[in-house]
Amino acid sequence: MSAELVSQRSTPAAARHLSDLAWLRRVRDRIDREYAQPLDVRALARGAHMSDGHLSREFRRAYGESPYGYLMTRRIERAMALLRRGDLSVTEVCFAVGYSSLGSFSSRFSDLVGMSPSTYRVNAARETVGMPSCVAKQVTRPIRNREASVIIRT
Repeated sequence: MSAELVSQRSTPAAARHLSDLAWLRRVRDRIDREYAQPLDVRALARGAHMSDGHLSREFRRAYGESPYGYLMTRRIERAMALLRRGDLSVTEVCFAVGYSSLGSFSSRFSDLVGMSPSTYRVNAARETVGMPSCVAKQVTRPIRNREASVIIRT
């Protein structure tokens, strides 16, 4: 490692950046664990000892989406898994993943997945029959419409 690189990493700004990354990882882990609980950016930022704006900017820079967007994606991923399982109604899934409104859940689900939760439930059950759940999770991961357009172009 060059002396210049070592000195860059030992600066207070670099140390702060590493500290922020550790806190961001904790925030992401908290969202992954508590996705069904009421979480907001203010509470997440307070837990990470950051301002709301700083958390949002740094989280987006580190993970490519806002903390709220990440939370919504986690909720929809979990909803997809529950819908594939097939033993809960769409309404039960909605509340199980932390939504308080079926309309908001259905809209967000349709935006991310490209079909309604009811349609997904019917189609996904057929498409993932016999597939290990870890593979089904990867294959059925929601892709935002703007991300899908980038994938299609390449």
